[in-house]
Amino acid sequence: MTHDHHHNQEGNIKIAFFLNIGFTVLEFFGGLYVNSVAIISDALHDLGDSISLGLSWYLDHKSKQGANRSFTFGYTRFSLLGALINSLVLIAGSIFVINEAVARIITPEHTDAQGMLIFAIIGVSVNGYAAWKVSDGKTLNEKVISWHLLEDVLGWAAVLIVSIVLIFQDIHYLDPALSILITAYVLWNVIKRLKETLYVFLQGSPDDVSVEELESKFLEKDFVDETKHLHLWSLDGERHVFTAHLILQGVSDYSEIIEAKKEIRKILKPYNFSHSTIEVELDSETSSLIEDNHTT
Repeated sequence: MTHDHHHNQEGNIKIAFFLNIGFTVLEFFGGLYVNSVAIISDALHDLGDSISLGLSWYLDHKSKQGANRSFTFGYTRFSLLGALINSLVLIAGSIFVINEAVARIITPEHTDAQGMLIFAIIGVSVNGYAAWKVSDGKTLNEKVISWHLLEDVLGWAAVLIVSIVLIFQDIHYLDPALSILITAYVLWNVIKRLKETLYVFLQGSPDDVSVEELESKFLEKDFVDETKHLHLWSLDGERHVFTAHLILQGVSDYSEIIEAKKEIRKILKPYNFSHSTIEVELDSETSSLIEDNHTT
């Protein structure tokens, strides 16, 4: 089921990419024709989305490769790389668009409201379909793409409303003002996604798993004396890795060590870690007793 989901999601990203790149070219020249900075700014934004989708398509495919000697955890984090690049591209594009829109407010120009209306209808339709295709993404990379496309739908819906207003009332600053509002909203959310991506890149503990909770569950076991070096991080925001070093007590032979590790595995099972490693050692008192028994 998981394999089928990832295969379908890769195909959906592919469809969204071709829809987005085709519409980006159309709206860029259309924005120049109707003299709308909102449409041109959205074209630049969509260009960033197209680059993002292209990278996501490639990196999503790449992330499915298995482990090897160079990448012992596999290529899973390649999808995370896509989320990082996508966020940086959109931040740079958003800053450029805001700068251009501010210039248009200072020196306003006439826009073709009817042309804007036509492009807005096409924009809502194309971006709406693309957003729907990628809406069930699970990885952080897929979520970033889904969010971008959803923002495109909202942006074009706003352009649609403004174009209708401009047909009846020629308010020159409305188009660039709308562009600034949409882009600022995009920028704010992209920065939040970038922070999430960097947190995973820097191997922060996943928000959905508590290290303190795991440590408490381990210490509830009579055979656990101490926990050391509990490490929890995420490969891509979805697949998590856990390692721990536990000091055991009251263990008299090797079979009890095996049973203790089985109990620890039972604690970890509900968390569905992609990788987990448990190292155990005996406390000094138990270790001395075992050595004495072997000596006698």
